[in-house]
Formats: sequence, structure tokens, C-alpha cells
Amino acid sequence: MYNQSHAAKGDHYGSSKRHMLYRSLQRAAVNIYKTETSFEMLVFAPGRIKEHFAVNVKGNELVVSYSPPEGFPRFDWVLREYSRGGFVRTFALDETIDTSAITAKYEDGVLQVSLPVIAGAQKTEQEIKVS
Repeated sequence: MYNQSHAAKGDHYGSSKRHMLYRSLQRAAVNIYKTETSFEMLVFAPGRIKEHFAVNVKGNELVVSYSPPEGFPRFDWVLREYSRGGFVRTFALDETIDTSAITAKYEDGVLQVSLPVIAGAQKTEQEIKVS
């Protein structure tokens, strides 16, 4: 399982550097840890509305996104270090993930996505000697 980030939707500012900075501020941070039976993904997205998240499997990709509601206030920011705007994060899934059993819940500003591993499908570890 690996991460492929997609830029978030956002307003366009004059310079591309400012635009890239603005877009990067809207990217939700993700931590992933492995248990004996699953991968657990924590998407840090405080201040969002649960019903505006979307978690989808498309082929061998997991797509986690958020779209703010219509009429979301746009301020003339003087300083902006945090955004509650939309984002899209895409993660590649391998054949060991049971995509039919993926679950998600949003609590205390964190979207937790549980990706169960198919029993017996876990890949064994192998050390490769470098010569």
C-alpha cells in the first residue's frame, strides 16, 4: 500500500508558488499503521463535516476525499496556516486488502479508515542479500 497525493481544489492566486503553497495547506495529513489483521489509516481533518467525506475503492486504489459544503465562507485571510477546504488523497491497494470489508468513521477531527487484510494473504518477509 502506498500513497499518491492529489492536489486539493482551491482558489487561484497570481503566482504559481503561492498557489502551490495554498494547495499544500489544504492537504490532510495521513498516518498509517499496521496491526496483525489490518492497516489503520488516520486522516487528520479537524473542523470538517462527516457527511462531506467520501471513501471509495476504484480498481486497486483507495480514494479519500472531502468537499466543503456550498456557501462555505471565503475570508480575505491575512495569515492562514490551517484550512478546512476540500482535498483528495489516493492510496494504492495490493491484493492482500479485503476491499469489501473496509470501514471508516470520523471522530474528534480524525477520519479513521480500517483496511482489513485477507487472512493468509499477507506477504512473507524476505531479506535480500546485497553482493
